[in-house]
Amino acid sequence: MIIRKIFKFENAHIVRKCTSKRCRESIHGHSYKAEVLFESNFLDNGEMVYDFGLMKRDIKDIIDSFDHSVSLWSRDDPSYILAIKENSDRWVLLPVSPSAEQLSRVMFVLIDRFLSLNQMVNGEREVKLHSVIIHETDTGYAQCFREDAYSENMGYIDISAIKFSDGVIDEWRDHHMHQKLITGMPFLNPTNI
Repeated sequence: MIIRKIFKFENAHIVRKCTSKRCRESIHGHSYKAEVLFESNFLDNGEMVYDFGLMKRDIKDIIDSFDHSVSLWSRDDPSYILAIKENSDRWVLLPVSPSAEQLSRVMFVLIDRFLSLNQMVNGEREVKLHSVIIHETDTGYAQCFREDAYSENMGYIDISAIKFSDGVIDEWRDHHMHQKLITGMPFLNPTNI
């Protein structure tokens, strides 16, 4: 069975080296939708694959990191990166270009790592991340599957190379979330949300 939760976020970026002149030369924003799809052949004690309340609580913090933020590519012009960092409280520095394709891969890797470290407490079994869909517009989206997320052909995504601004980290429920994702510290699901 597959379950799906949709999250919304506003984000700005420049996608260098793309074909469209406006996209590669001007900072611009999108009203994104992120669809997170989980799968399992089992149901938990509440007869759910994974409680939507948990998705709203934990997965939301990962996706919300990008809301009202600027997504930066670490290989962009250093003066541009510095200017954004100096003038925006919320930014995310990525080891890949912030295209819809790469954002879907980044979110897949972050959510997949979170899920692998999540200590299930309500009988959840074999819950896996099926895919992440990033809608950049109403008519265009990128969907990342496991083989895409970890494809060397598309660029390796090292979680430790993703940098979140203090303005982003300050709004997380768990200010150590990124460090836990890097080091493999477990996340405990609450028994009561």
